[in-house]
Amino acid sequence: MRSSLIVQAATRLLVGLLLLFSIWMLLRGHNEPGGGFIGGLVGSTGFILYAIAHGCRAAREALRIEPQTIAVLGLGIALAAGAFAYLAGEQLFTGQWLFLGRTEENYGVPLSNILVFDIGVYLVVMGSVLTLVLALEEEV
Repeated sequence: MRSSLIVQAATRLLVGLLLLFSIWMLLRGHNEPGGGFIGGLVGSTGFILYAIAHGCRAAREALRIEPQTIAVLGLGIALAAGAFAYLAGEQLFTGQWLFLGRTEENYGVPLSNILVFDIGVYLVVMGSVLTLVLALEEEV
């Protein structure tokens, strides 16, 4: 079954917007509602919409990486973020902060392993959801 030209054109715009919104949700999740889980769900929704409009093969080509690989990569990133604290002499998954450009007047740019962990969760959720949905869609 082929979808309409209007759905295909609208989907191209919506996928970009959903991916941008998912990144925004990922980055704001440390201090406000959001984070890797909801960001991954929103991001995978964009690719699911693309699969509905253009087909599973086109969605897999747009991803360029198999969804299972994305999930495993995310799991590795999340585990590495947790192990970073252990290597610094703390308990596993303890937050570690690095302030780039810190001076006496300002704190600089704060970076943490918490954000790295959230990126890993984002990739795990996106890869897992896309693996499941694309497999179900291909069976139909």
